[in-house]
Amino acid sequence: MIGAGEPGSRNSALGYNAATLKHWQRPLRTRRQQEIKYGEAAALLNYLQGQSRANPLFYHAVQLDAEDKVANVFWADAKMVVDFGQFGDVVSFDIVSKGNMSLVPFASFIGFNNYGDTILLGMALMYDDTLESFQWLFDTFQNAMSGRAPKTIFSRQDATISEAISAVMPDTCHALCTWNLKQTAKMNMKHLIRGDCDFMKDFKACINDYEEEMEFLTSWEVMMNKYSLHGNVWLQKVFEEKEKWARPYMKWTFSAGMKNTKLNNQLQSDVQDYLTSDVDITLFLMHLQKVVDDRRYTELEVEFNSRLKLSDSKIRAPILKQASETYSGMIFQLFQEEYEEFQSAYIVNRYENGPCREYIVAILEKERQYKVSGNLSELTVSCSCRKFETLGFLCSHALKILDTMDIKYLPDRYILKRWTKYARCLTTPQVEDRQVQADTTLEFSSRYQYLCPIYVKILSRASECEESYRVLEQCSVELLKKVEEILQKQTSIDASAAQSDVEDIQVSSSVNTTDDESEQAMNQLSSKRAKRPKKKGRKGKTHTKSGMKKSLQNKKTIQTEQPAIQFTILDGPTQPGNNLLQVFAALFFTWWILHDTCAIVK
Repeated sequence: MIGAGEPGSRNSALGYNAATLKHWQRPLRTRRQQEIKYGEAAALLNYLQGQSRANPLFYHAVQLDAEDKVANVFWADAKMVVDFGQFGDVVSFDIVSKGNMSLVPFASFIGFNNYGDTILLGMALMYDDTLESFQWLFDTFQNAMSGRAPKTIFSRQDATISEAISAVMPDTCHALCTWNLKQTAKMNMKHLIRGDCDFMKDFKACINDYEEEMEFLTSWEVMMNKYSLHGNVWLQKVFEEKEKWARPYMKWTFSAGMKNTKLNNQLQSDVQDYLTSDVDITLFLMHLQKVVDDRRYTELEVEFNSRLKLSDSKIRAPILKQASETYSGMIFQLFQEEYEEFQSAYIVNRYENGPCREYIVAILEKERQYKVSGNLSELTVSCSCRKFETLGFLCSHALKILDTMDIKYLPDRYILKRWTKYARCLTTPQVEDRQVQADTTLEFSSRYQYLCPIYVKILSRASECEESYRVLEQCSVELLKKVEEILQKQTSIDASAAQSDVEDIQVSSSVNTTDDESEQAMNQLSSKRAKRPKKKGRKGKTHTKSGMKKSLQNKKTIQTEQPAIQFTILDGPTQPGNNLLQVFAALFFTWWILHDTCAIVK
């Protein structure tokens, strides 16, 4: 029998109690649909166990078939677990060419962070595609994330996946990928795609254009009559699941801007050359890890660069100043568009009797009207478009009513932490004149934020010539050795103090001073780097953007700023500075993982 991991390990199915073990390792009643090649099972398990030994927080589980052979495998590393805790409210799930025996059955769970960048939340190999297997997969994913389930999960239209999600995650909203629906419509309705037929235009309108239920139902019925489609089985099934894709129903579900599973498709595209069944599983896993590392490096670049610049507000207004200081760059730009549209909003009717007020709001040169309610005493506002409930930031109609009620700042309840600059931070930003008591963890974070731009500046300058590069490379070795000596000495002191009965003393870090110095260092660095020639980044890497990020790019209402610092990644060891850049990036990334891991441990 091939086990799921080392006995007693917390990161394998064998590390749990007897009831859980019995449930997870119960063999499949039917033979799996796709055979795993001879020797691949051992290579796969060796890889997973090696990852577990290298990182105790690495999680993996294996499902066996009736013959005690590996059927399905799931794994997630420490960063995936951390990312889910911070941004796992909306997840996209997809599996490569379900039923295609010539491809490795690779499945992925994907979301995106506060900057709109893709994050990986879990991966699996599904050699069996039965209902029981998918129930095991979603159950395992949920257990890997400490029993938490996402608020919303997107997938393609599939009866088996849908039933499994409903059984394992009954409180999670299951949404269908609208892009997949459109592609499937083109395949199933080929006779209506040719010539001047407007079927696809009408079908897309039913998906995208109607916000009210009666509008949608009427338009759907008109489309069915127009093309005589009442007998089409596929369209009947699509209509039965309308709550999972049509806007009048989906606007009651938090989606964070996600609309489809194209994030998964991009990951699959990045590894497609290794998905063929004749490729050794070890090569596939190695390439997959490289793709994961590349994506995380890109994510790191975006987050780092965003900390070196402030969002540019077009209009001087208290609420925009507040938003620019709070939201990540992408969300601030989207919010600023709503604020600009609010300038064209007007009130059609108002009902202001009592504390709860109701308004009908419209936008100049637009026909649609929205019902907005507001309560001045409770500082609440709600719009019938439900943009806040769906995307997580207020719409122009709600902003109009806040202004009408003389509310000049966003109430705290309308600022979601997942969209703020501090979504990943353990530190708390200074709020007006209130003092923030910081523990040693916050002190560590403050020191890091101060030192990071200083050393990046040195790194950037030293990489410009071979001699300075060599000097810094040598200094980095000596510096790291010195730092390790200090930390080891401090560890010994702490251990001795813990054994004594010395009274504990709580030390408060000087957060204000450190933050000011950090901001000053960043501003000086930004001003100097802005005058220097732009450098080209890595080539050949394309990443699918989230729905909101792509929408923002398409609108082109705000000119994108050049990052104050851009990392230059060069292929080949002959370029000076390349190795050193990667070393510093690796150190930064390692701190990032450890910093977030502390949140789990505590």
